[in-house]
Amino acid sequence: METPTTPYQNEQRAVEHLLASRTRIDTELSKVIVGQKEVIEEMLIALFAGGHCLITGAPGLAKTLLVKSIAQIFHLKFQRIQFTPDLMPADIIGTEILTDTGEGRKMTFVKGPIFANMILADEINRTPPKTQAALLEAMQEHQVTAAGVRHVLEEPFFVLATQNPIEMEGTYPLPEAQLDRFMFNVVINYLPEKDEVAVVAQTTGRRAEPIQPLFTGEDVLQFHDVVRKVPIAEDVIRYAVRLAASSRPKQKDSLDYINEWVSWGAGLRAAQFLVLGAKARALLRGKSHAAVEDIQALALPVLRHRILINYRAEAESITVETITQRLIESLKK
Repeated sequence: METPTTPYQNEQRAVEHLLASRTRIDTELSKVIVGQKEVIEEMLIALFAGGHCLITGAPGLAKTLLVKSIAQIFHLKFQRIQFTPDLMPADIIGTEILTDTGEGRKMTFVKGPIFANMILADEINRTPPKTQAALLEAMQEHQVTAAGVRHVLEEPFFVLATQNPIEMEGTYPLPEAQLDRFMFNVVINYLPEKDEVAVVAQTTGRRAEPIQPLFTGEDVLQFHDVVRKVPIAEDVIRYAVRLAASSRPKQKDSLDYINEWVSWGAGLRAAQFLVLGAKARALLRGKSHAAVEDIQALALPVLRHRILINYRAEAESITVETITQRLIESLKK
């Protein structure tokens, strides 16, 4: 008779499985993705922490391919939705249609593409606010509402939304409330020349080998539980709270350059995501606990879309990156 496993043993096995497969994740992704190690790590951290990602990058930098490849590795149902100015809420959440059941006609709900595990919302800022609001409900509540009826989304559920930093004509800027729901704002930059050469050689040669799934959706849900149990000292949590709070202008202890350059700072959710992200980063790197350096490493993707700079900062070519780095330096003192 087998001895039943305890929750602790299950969690220990999940951690061992993850650490043993970490190199294989990179190996599978390298079949189709060259470079972008930092971007990949940030997206994996968001996945294990259960957060959504905003991805900013110019066209042609393999944003869609990267998201789809990660979905394949974790054996998650993937859907790509191209956001356009004429996209309506029903186009993404689904709609009710009249069907003949043989016993009479009745309204039946037909699920939209939002009913998947991993959603790529391509060019999210090109769709009207009404459709963005429908996506916001899905992101926050993991449910959608159609004809007054709530429909629960399948877990795990992630939204990875892309924004094009150019061609801003005809776009609808995301409201701060929706931006705040994204755990990270991940920026994908152009590759170094040697990596671009490797991409061109790889994509114009033989077809890439298919990506092999290493995990399941159940594994991802278990990773969510494990991440939350990663030890973190109260001092490290306090550091995350202070880092987020230091970005707010017109407060009692606001720094002079924050008052001068920032219109709006990060809220409490930023500190929550800093701590969750630090725990997931520590887990991915095989560390026994989250530390201040994990918070600092994730400060930029967490704060990048939460700090709103003013016209003075823009006139002086001051960026959110500059402000975030100064905040980290200020808290060292």
